[in-house]
Amino acid sequence: MDQIERYFQQENFAAISGVEITEITAGYAKAEMIIENRHLNVLGTVHGGALFTLADTAFAVASNAHGNVAVAINANMSFVKAVGEGHLYAEAKETSINPKISTYDVTIRNEEGDTIAIFTGMAYRKKYQLQYPEDRSILFS
Repeated sequence: MDQIERYFQQENFAAISGVEITEITAGYAKAEMIIENRHLNVLGTVHGGALFTLADTAFAVASNAHGNVAVAINANMSFVKAVGEGHLYAEAKETSINPKISTYDVTIRNEEGDTIAIFTGMAYRKKYQLQYPEDRSILFS
């Protein structure tokens, strides 16, 4: 397991939301989610927050996969098609990068390849490298 995979195993919210990271390269990531009842809104379709979590996770992994800490400074999502069951796949692709800012497009698709949502994100790239603490409390000191 490489360092970026180990780093994102610490991502608790994605894990409890049912998001699994399936592919990582510098500036690129894939994540997936099996739709469960907990992901559905009152209309029986996937809640926008669940879709955003899936896309945001792929974006976070892709933007940090270079090894520098990258944090979101802007994100936008368009919901294209409602879905209420099955498997969803988010693919994040870097569209630009410089020493301080990088941008990403994330597309969420279902098993049939239909576009469900489109997400764009911008990250601020910090000067320091990702840390892999055994004791996460040092992150808050």
